[in-house]
Amino acid sequence: MKIPPPAKRRHACALTAFGLVLSASPLHAQQPPAPVTAVAQQLLELETRGLPGRVELQISALDARNQLPPCAQLEAFIPGGTRPWGSISVGVRCESPVTWQVYLQARVAVINDYLVTARPLRAGQIVGPADITRRNGDLTALPDNTLTDPAQVVGHRTRYALASGNPVRGDMLRIPAAVKQGQNVKVISRGEGFQVSSEGRAMNTAAPGESVRVRMPNNQVITGTATTDGNVEVGF
Repeated sequence: MKIPPPAKRRHACALTAFGLVLSASPLHAQQPPAPVTAVAQQLLELETRGLPGRVELQISALDARNQLPPCAQLEAFIPGGTRPWGSISVGVRCESPVTWQVYLQARVAVINDYLVTARPLRAGQIVGPADITRRNGDLTALPDNTLTDPAQVVGHRTRYALASGNPVRGDMLRIPAAVKQGQNVKVISRGEGFQVSSEGRAMNTAAPGESVRVRMPNNQVITGTATTDGNVEVGF
């Protein structure tokens, strides 16, 4: 048998060792889905604290056949301007040892009582306590301006005739304006892990729950929702 020179023997050993390392390394390792779902769940639980009613969360799992490298540091986020309400996307990004980003589909349900008409109401009729009743359901499946507090309804006139069993919305009633055109308003912007307050000038009159366009000091026009205390909320 012919013995190779020492240099060639060392080179052959190095190649063999390298081949063993390659065969033992997880070349096709995938990111386990469970940690990705868990970090998205934790973020939604945090973001939905304080919502009125019982919150139910459903999050789609990451595809087990994904080709993402395993991640040691995961971070979940909600895209800017997205409200944790109804059907949304939740982002999860890997910070280390590699970087990648995926989106999971989620459903945020908020189960609570809301108000419906207990009988047909005429246009211009003043709503009394007997004219409304409570119903329980998912608020995210209803119009954003659906009312939940009888104090928001009783004593106000209807704008038009309402059939029995209709969810009562703020725009169905002649509710005093929370924001008036030309008024300086506090604008509250919320996003991923932050809340910022600024001031602008309302471009239209709006009752609580209605849309408001606000001109900011830099002349940018943003759209938000009027609140009962006369503020404008953006990015929920």
